[in-house]
Amino acid sequence: MPHDRNQDLSELYRWLDAVAPELGVNSADIPVGDVLDLSKVVAHDVTRPGVPVTAFLAGLAVGSGLNPDALATLTERARNWTPAG
Repeated sequence: MPHDRNQDLSELYRWLDAVAPELGVNSADIPVGDVLDLSKVVAHDVTRPGVPVTAFLAGLAVGSGLNPDALATLTERARNWTPAG
């Protein structure tokens, strides 16, 4: 379920180019498509409120060096999530 690269993301990239340097991040290093894919899967297969928290969790895991594959790991886990009840 890859992110639709044809979608107009110019404002998102403009935003990232403006704020990433303030955090010491090179905006070119942000895997935008992978983050959007993770968000889409979590919103659909887990729960919409889980999107920002899961993205934050992935950022912590990647940023700390604990799991460089956190986006892929979480996306796959969310795809296979079985809701309670």
